[in-house]
Amino acid sequence: MTDSPELPLEGEELDEQHAVRLGKRARMVEAGSDPYPVSVPITTTISQVRADYPELEPEAATGVTVGVAGRVVHMRVTGKLAFLSLQQGNGERLQAMVSFAQVGEESFDALQDLVDLGDHLFVSGEVIASKRGELSVMVDSWAIASKALMPLPNLHSELNEETRVRQRYLDLIVREQARVTVRQRALANRSLRDTFDHHGYIEVETPMLQTLHGGATARPFTTHSNAFSTDLFLRIAPELFLKRAVVGGLERVFEINRNFRNEGADSTHSPEFAMLEAYQAYGDYHQMADLTQELVQNAAKNISGSHVVTWVDGTDYDFGGTWDRLSLYESLSEACGTTITPETEMAVLVKMAGGLDIVVAQPTHGKLVEELWEHYVIDSLKSPTFVMDYPIDTSPLVREHRSIPGVVEKWDLYVRGFELATGYSELIDPVIQRERFVEQAKLGSKGDVEAMALDEDFLRALEHGMPPSGGMGMGIDRLLMALTGLGIRETVLFPLVK
Repeated sequence: MTDSPELPLEGEELDEQHAVRLGKRARMVEAGSDPYPVSVPITTTISQVRADYPELEPEAATGVTVGVAGRVVHMRVTGKLAFLSLQQGNGERLQAMVSFAQVGEESFDALQDLVDLGDHLFVSGEVIASKRGELSVMVDSWAIASKALMPLPNLHSELNEETRVRQRYLDLIVREQARVTVRQRALANRSLRDTFDHHGYIEVETPMLQTLHGGATARPFTTHSNAFSTDLFLRIAPELFLKRAVVGGLERVFEINRNFRNEGADSTHSPEFAMLEAYQAYGDYHQMADLTQELVQNAAKNISGSHVVTWVDGTDYDFGGTWDRLSLYESLSEACGTTITPETEMAVLVKMAGGLDIVVAQPTHGKLVEELWEHYVIDSLKSPTFVMDYPIDTSPLVREHRSIPGVVEKWDLYVRGFELATGYSELIDPVIQRERFVEQAKLGSKGDVEAMALDEDFLRALEHGMPPSGGMGMGIDRLLMALTGLGIRETVLFPLVK
């Protein structure tokens, strides 16, 4: 038996392999053998066997019998001895040796007849080392734990990106980096929660289905509730509900959950994505920047053991030290050679954007300034950088700057050339917040599909008094991109595809 051909197979070739395996399943059923038993008598894992016997001498016998199971990823029969490589979920493997003399003719023939690459196989036998010193189980008995009806890809060939994304289960079976990425994401999430716990934050959950979309400027997905006979939105952000929690006295809260935005999909954007948001009473955007730096640095250390991470392309990236804080307006002015301030007239900005072929739907001062900044400055940011103090009209939920007219106390954190996180000194004045919502509603009436709706329930909550607060948000998928150098479709376990 040899390795199966590289997937994806098509047409008759795939149909033939499927039919052959279905035939084997049928023969097992006819013989009274269940191809999908409810359980098998496992006594230990492949990892445990490897940990218990790290250095057996060639042909050594331990006298210890184990029952292990794994997916068959290699099988070779030489005369009256079969060698199978069993792989458990984390990628660790163990050799199973099946001898004609040990198991008998009927069992040995059945192994060759019924077992295929991809099957989950249980084996029981003594732990030994082969003549070449490979840790093995000398099999006394075996059983198929789950019959695979489709072939595995060739384990020695790279899956193309389309196959990796559409059939992530195959990617996890055959590619170590896919398994590593899942573990890295889990380590990052654990680190985030540990850091929040250290600072006295409470993890909460807020609604995914909302009657109004808010908390960000984005185009929402819509759905319909039959039970309530009303249209609903999949949330674009948890912000307005988390702030309600702060009003209620939960002074340090965070949430890690899904957001949905009905926008474009590319190497840094996904319509469905995991988001972290946190709010701290009696904090401001400076404190939230400090917290965000700590969150990211701790996650990097939890994954790589230090603040320096190595991306998949071999590049080292340093998250250590104290990160730069850069003024948006000052950095734009320096980069373009023209002084740009919150008072710069729209005509000047429109002319500059037109000369660079920058097109902005429903242009405002803030939108043009941010587009110009991305054009002139973003590529120059090589290390993690907080870009500070944004235009008012693009930040309707943010407090005006305490000393600089025309801007709000907001930062965006840039890593690897993309925005990783954002932080605010939160707007808590319900009168000004209403005015901001009204301005957003005007933009919506003019066709801006990303504008926020006026949320009376949220305003009522603010009218009960929200303490001065700082807030931050960070995409979990993008955090993994920053820590690993991967694209967003690789950091999401099962990304949305057509």
